[in-house]
Amino acid sequence: MTAVGSTYGTNDEDRSDLTREESRIIRRRSLRLFGSLISPLKVQIVLTALVLVISTAAQVAGPALVAYGLNTALPAVLQHADWMPTIMVGVMFLVVGAIGSALIGWYAVLTARITQAVLLDLRKRMFLHTQRLSLEFHESYTSGRIISRQTSDLDSIRELLDGGLNELVSGLLYGVFTFIALVLVDWQSGVVLVLAGVPLGYLMRWFYLRSQLVYRESRVISAKVIVQFVETMTGIRAVKAFRKEPRNDVAFEGVAGEYRDVNRRSMLLFGTFDPGLMTVAAVALGAVVLWGGIRMADGQIQVGILLAAVLYVRNFFAPMQEIAMFLNSFQSATAALEKVSGVLEEVPTVPDPIKPVDLWESKGHVRFDDVRFGYSDDRVILPDFTLDIPAGQTIALVGTTGAGKSTLAKLVSRFYDPTSGAVELDGVDLRDLHPKDLRRAIVMVTQEAYLFSGTVADNIALGRPDATMAQIRAAAEAVGADAFIEALPDGYDSDVNKRGGRVSAGQRQLISFARAFLADPAVLILDEATASLDIPSERLIQDALQTLLADRTAIIIAHRLSTVAIADRVLVMEHGRIIEDDAPDVLIAGTGKFAQLHAAWQQTLV
Repeated sequence: MTAVGSTYGTNDEDRSDLTREESRIIRRRSLRLFGSLISPLKVQIVLTALVLVISTAAQVAGPALVAYGLNTALPAVLQHADWMPTIMVGVMFLVVGAIGSALIGWYAVLTARITQAVLLDLRKRMFLHTQRLSLEFHESYTSGRIISRQTSDLDSIRELLDGGLNELVSGLLYGVFTFIALVLVDWQSGVVLVLAGVPLGYLMRWFYLRSQLVYRESRVISAKVIVQFVETMTGIRAVKAFRKEPRNDVAFEGVAGEYRDVNRRSMLLFGTFDPGLMTVAAVALGAVVLWGGIRMADGQIQVGILLAAVLYVRNFFAPMQEIAMFLNSFQSATAALEKVSGVLEEVPTVPDPIKPVDLWESKGHVRFDDVRFGYSDDRVILPDFTLDIPAGQTIALVGTTGAGKSTLAKLVSRFYDPTSGAVELDGVDLRDLHPKDLRRAIVMVTQEAYLFSGTVADNIALGRPDATMAQIRAAAEAVGADAFIEALPDGYDSDVNKRGGRVSAGQRQLISFARAFLADPAVLILDEATASLDIPSERLIQDALQTLLADRTAIIIAHRLSTVAIADRVLVMEHGRIIEDDAPDVLIAGTGKFAQLHAAWQQTLV
């Protein structure tokens, strides 16, 4: 977990009231991330820096050549008809210009390569890391915020690396070289520039501190805009079903208005800084011209020196605006890097074992040994829970909403780890089991049968990508999905589109059953897996379930008691405890909770 804002759903990027110490911690974390990104590129960076130094020196040489031309070359022509100094100056201008242009072009290519290498590394890290994070993170951290990390935040970093960082480095280097050249040409004008640097420094510091606050707020509100949009579009069916459009309009207008306001404040900052910079530059330039004119009238300096000094002072202030633009990009990118580093600092709450235990052939014996679990300290779902499920047994979990049925299933799948106690498979604690063996041995089919873009065959083979087409067809036939798949335009090669848009909810569920059958796990969990099926489809799949559940341990969570009837054993749960545990027929014949539920269900069939 991160040192600051490590609780999922309350990360530091969503706060604009950070303390100074928290800000320092986050900044150090961001710098570590940036350092790790550029560390493999040291050679390219050194070469780029060398090219930049030489090209900047070539650019700075111009005014000195002008001074030499006016003070030496021009008098040589006028007084002695000696054109050699003038030719030398012209040739030097051409050489310096050619070298500078070529190096600037090379520098642009080198920086582009470095930028793209850094961004590729960062995108891959983000994608791989967010995939590895536990289910707890993804259930708390909204999809809109994850999308914001991968899009707008990385775009801000790209803008910094593409242009802002170049502007800073080249601007600072150009300013340093210009100041050195000015001192060498006319040290008194250099003193004037140093005095002008005092108000310039205050102005730059003011702009930096103010923009830092504004741009952190900007990134927070930008993420809110994306979250609002993504959640609305993802839940568009519910939006239309409950006529939520007007309320969404108001909510989106609110966050979009906040985003507009914070952007206005950032523009106002720059609108104040730019005139201030121009004023300081004008005063400095005027002072150099005035003092240089006085000295030239006394014969202390030549006109070429004064002109060179004026050009150097003007050139010194020219990159200041570029540096300000960098500060503009820097604040935005810094805020973005803080949020990205926050995600990358998150640690899975369900970590892979340090010394994993291999379980090549799982029998499917599941045991809960004095398990205690809660999603938070004050919300205990399973208090001191013990359960033994022999290999090959099919159990059904029944109970009211919130009884702990789905939590039990998530613990068996190791989406979460128990707070205390252990969940074991064939005597091995799931926390010690090798992840590949765990995922091969345990498969969960949920109510939301998610289909990825691709063909029907690809989706069935999700848990067994090396399966042949014959094996895929056999799995579909076993669960009764073959008929509707063959009726699709391209059969098993039909593209289901995103989220299975070309097939119905029931058909998606049948594909997910075929997927589970092909994976052939030792333990199969059905979490409300038949909820999206209509009655005819459910009856059709009853035989398929018998095939699917044969010779394996199965945990069925279902409200429909027709599905529960195929279980060897029914567990009735209430408040995280088992209050009834027996065969379905035995419980139906009794007077307990399950008998009451069964009687009520029978009445609905009349």
